[in-house]
Amino acid sequence: MAKLSITAFLTLDGVVQAPGGPSEDPSGGFDLGGWSVPYGDEDFGRFMNDVFDRSGAFLLGRRTYDIFAGYWPKMTDPNDPVASRLNSLPKYVASTTLEHADWAGTTIIGKDLAHEVADIKQHTEGELQIHGSGTLAQSLMAHDLIDTFHLLVFPVVLGKGRRFFADGAVPTALRHTDARTTSTGVVIHTYELAGRPTYGTYEA
Repeated sequence: MAKLSITAFLTLDGVVQAPGGPSEDPSGGFDLGGWSVPYGDEDFGRFMNDVFDRSGAFLLGRRTYDIFAGYWPKMTDPNDPVASRLNSLPKYVASTTLEHADWAGTTIIGKDLAHEVADIKQHTEGELQIHGSGTLAQSLMAHDLIDTFHLLVFPVVLGKGRRFFADGAVPTALRHTDARTTSTGVVIHTYELAGRPTYGTYEA
């Protein structure tokens, strides 16, 4: 049985929208895309390669799938640890509107998302990985289906844009298992799902 992990890029104020470029996701009038790009370095690259080395399959939201499918199939270097895995391993795209998927190895799911993802976890070797796909992640977090969170926090504040933890999220406790900082100041935190929060008081 696979663990389901997510790797997400966040600003300091929690924005996850369009980290990779201005045209990546301008929905809602968002015009600050590409905010993660200036912070890429060798530390960042090594971490991402390590993540992809553990992959057994990928689970993507519709918007992220469209972005990936438009780029990664063109990357054919067999020594590229990201492209080689994305192009060869099973991919599942969660969508109720996508009718067909041309990227080899892709299966469309979404009619009964929580049940389908739980079943995929049961039958996947290695890690089942989500990259980006913030809306999908919010749906799965509501069912406690994400086991591991890799949250890469970039030293920038945007003040607008879609956020990773939305209002109304199910209260969830996480256990911090790792942290590192890249040379450009990106702080990479890893958390494991730890059930529900517990509460107390500082009052005497």
